[in-house]
Amino acid sequence: MDLKLSYILTHLRPWVKNVLGGIAIILSAVVIADFMPSQEGAQSATHIKKNVKTEEAKPEESPDKARLVSYQGRSIRYSEKFRDGQNKHMKAAEKNGLSPQPEDRTDAARMTNRLMKIHTNKYYVVEDLTHSVPYLVPIAAKRLNAIGEEFSDILQRNGLPHYRFRVTSVLRTKDDIRRLQKSGNGNAVTNSVHNYGTTFDLAYTKFGKTTITDDYMTDDNLKLVLGQVLLNQQRAGHIYVKYEYKQCCFHVTVRD
Repeated sequence: MDLKLSYILTHLRPWVKNVLGGIAIILSAVVIADFMPSQEGAQSATHIKKNVKTEEAKPEESPDKARLVSYQGRSIRYSEKFRDGQNKHMKAAEKNGLSPQPEDRTDAARMTNRLMKIHTNKYYVVEDLTHSVPYLVPIAAKRLNAIGEEFSDILQRNGLPHYRFRVTSVLRTKDDIRRLQKSGNGNAVTNSVHNYGTTFDLAYTKFGKTTITDDYMTDDNLKLVLGQVLLNQQRAGHIYVKYEYKQCCFHVTVRD
């Protein structure tokens, strides 16, 4: 039985090989024919190919462009409205701030029971501080939050996207002031109101958007919103403000 099977397989192998080879040739011809237009359809196929190229060359329909929106408040001459001098800021700082002022960071750490730490929240972002620490006396911390709330409220009432402003400087120790002076910062005076924990700087550039919408506002327009808030607070007698052009910030000291 094994000999007969071996004999059959031996004689069938060449035939099977020839049959499989023929099938492979036929399949190859069929596959090639699928990509080769017939002579009759050559013109039609060329036309289709041209149409395909034309369609691919067309730019895709662009999505709706982001919509610029703005606060329609009256313009503010910042350098005229916010020019409260150093003497005013210092009197308010001496009245409401730390006494004595911290010499260094270790000294400031011992005063935390008289200070409030400020954190990034839904109203503002506290930047990574290199020459100050994120602490204010309670009256100043509460006023900063009030400014943030009013800023947010104006945006909401006017149907505008929500943004946060940035806090760039807070409580500085005397050692911080000395390091700033060595770095060439001309605004770093020896007897600084930042030493008292009553003063903070608010950047008027690079506002951070927190709502996911197509609407957006320019930094200049958001500066106007923040300027309006500070003007309101200043007129109400709550703060002194100095417009610092070179530092791109509003220098704010709390009065009450």
